[in-house]
Amino acid sequence: MKFLDEAKVYIRSGDGGAGSISFRREKFIEFGGPDGGDGGRGGDVTVVAVDGLNTLIDYRYQQHFKAKTGGHGMGKNRSGANGASVTLKVPAGTQIFAEDKETLIADLATVGERLVLAKGGNGGFGNAYFKSSVNRTPRRANPGLVGQEMYIWLRLKLIADAGLVGLPNAGKSTFLAAASAAKPKIADYPFTTLNPQLGVVRIDTREFVLADIPGLIEGAHEGAGLGDRFLGHIERCRVLLHLVDGTGEHAGEAYKTVRAELAAYGHDLADKLEIVALNKADALDPEQLKQQLARLKRAAKKTPFVLSAVSGAGVPEVLRALLIAIDQGRTAAEMVPADAWQP
Repeated sequence: MKFLDEAKVYIRSGDGGAGSISFRREKFIEFGGPDGGDGGRGGDVTVVAVDGLNTLIDYRYQQHFKAKTGGHGMGKNRSGANGASVTLKVPAGTQIFAEDKETLIADLATVGERLVLAKGGNGGFGNAYFKSSVNRTPRRANPGLVGQEMYIWLRLKLIADAGLVGLPNAGKSTFLAAASAAKPKIADYPFTTLNPQLGVVRIDTREFVLADIPGLIEGAHEGAGLGDRFLGHIERCRVLLHLVDGTGEHAGEAYKTVRAELAAYGHDLADKLEIVALNKADALDPEQLKQQLARLKRAAKKTPFVLSAVSGAGVPEVLRALLIAIDQGRTAAEMVPADAWQP
């Protein structure tokens, strides 16, 4: 299944049915009188957050959703049927914006949340409605009210407990594959990950959801590389795991590059609780590891974890730190020894 996190959709609720102008015409009934029924109400357009979806791919192939028109009224005081409504099913975490892409209409963050986006038009009154003591034979009926129509933008922000950030080739996808049952594409070149990935991590009889987004490079907030388009998917995360490639030129500079892009993006990403880890430790000799660890510690102003996503060394300690941070919102480094892994 392809990943799609934004879609433009046209919606239109149903028009109301017209009222009827009718008079009784029955044998042996001298004064029949009006008996025109009312029109039915037009169908609504509703959006609901459902479980089991994590992409908006359904709205790539169908972008127009129209509810049915209400039935017209008929004689013998018969009212028209209500028009059938239309329901748009979206993943939890979907935001709905107006056509200008700036006005937020709704944020469906939890499964089961429902919103009527466009109400159907009311049905018109038949001539029986207008009967009175001074108007015994009304010859008027109302047309139904027209429905509402609009363009909306659906924008998905994945809901995960923890998010992975870092430069391309920092080993984020390898870490996700090692920590969960997810099978992201892994290759030895930058920008292997082109779309966000989700994995369910299980550690010590507990589990949480971990999100991996495409890597950031310097200038991502200005559109460099894949830009900051996917950073919205970690806005809802409670904690960030910042992976730094230990085999890079300078671990401290790599850390600062990503932090600068998070700050430039805004939305409080730079203020989120962060756990820092030096990855690919198995590819470093003890002297290189010591040097890179010192550089990263100076840049992050905290003691980073050391791990190897390929061998799995140090991964359980990081996962436990993430779990504690998710549960309690405290700095994980204060509760779990950061130097639990030794080369």
